[in-house]
Amino acid sequence: MPIASSTTTSSRLLSLLSMLQARRDWPGGLLAERLGVSERTVRRDVDRLRELGYPVQAVKGPDGGYRLEAGSQMPPLLFDEEQAVALAVALRIAVGTGAGIEEAAARALATVRQVLPSRLRHRVDALEISAAGHGVDAQADTGILLTLSIAIRAGEEVRFDYRSPGRPEDAKPRRVHPHHLVVRAGRWYVVGWDPDREDWRTYRADRMTPRVPTGPRFVPREVPGGDVAAFLSARFKGSESTNAWPCRGEVILGLPAAEVAPFAGDGVVEELGGARTRLTTGAWSWAALAAALARFDTEIEVVGPPELRAAFAELSRRASRAAGTSSPLAG
Repeated sequence: MPIASSTTTSSRLLSLLSMLQARRDWPGGLLAERLGVSERTVRRDVDRLRELGYPVQAVKGPDGGYRLEAGSQMPPLLFDEEQAVALAVALRIAVGTGAGIEEAAARALATVRQVLPSRLRHRVDALEISAAGHGVDAQADTGILLTLSIAIRAGEEVRFDYRSPGRPEDAKPRRVHPHHLVVRAGRWYVVGWDPDREDWRTYRADRMTPRVPTGPRFVPREVPGGDVAAFLSARFKGSESTNAWPCRGEVILGLPAAEVAPFAGDGVVEELGGARTRLTTGAWSWAALAAALARFDTEIEVVGPPELRAAFAELSRRASRAAGTSSPLAG
């Protein structure tokens, strides 16, 4: 057998490493067959990987073989193209999660980006993510996220089919000038200007199917308030302008603050002593606020405003009807 060149040897080592990462145990004969070399060459290549820091262990048995174990040090890793892009996307998400790993994630992303081929580096660079909450769990297809990111960076209109909740067959054609790709509470959202409605809109990325090619270029606008995370949070609160609940009230609960705080959301909790707590919080409607406060299993004293007190009265009437203690037609 002719002596392999250094390039051939390097390529074979990468192939061997990739195979060892793909499954737990590899018989030596099967590795030799897959690589097109002798078992002796496989043994030499395994020794080279060990010198590079990879903990490749020999497996005893009738066929013999090799296994890549976890080691005490981090050796160089090998990823295919899809894995490399997925890793870069995950690191970009981690930079904005607020989980205390932002600096390390940014350094890791810079390391990964440096060794990516140019075509993959451009794809990763196009992915610009804003974080508007924790608990990131990408629900949308990575290809769709990259397509949207490229359109945002290029300032190009996106034409897409948008599926209704629970009725995927009812996808409707839409178009938007995408400005931001935002992660909020485990979902991806596109925040953009709707040229047909002449207003800002948000779309869940996992319900979008972009059409190719993208549309004409547009002139970027500034999202209302200048903060896309605050803007999206306000929209989820039912507000068109400020990041505040449209209905906000104050109550006193017969519970200690320690039992109220975990369920108070973005409300303000104040310990009053004597197992009493003042809670100031909000919702998108007075009925929703009253219902949310009623879930605290305790006496509730409404401090204000009158609209919240009226909402509790209506909730009480509905509860009585549901319990069968009053006529459904009662006023």
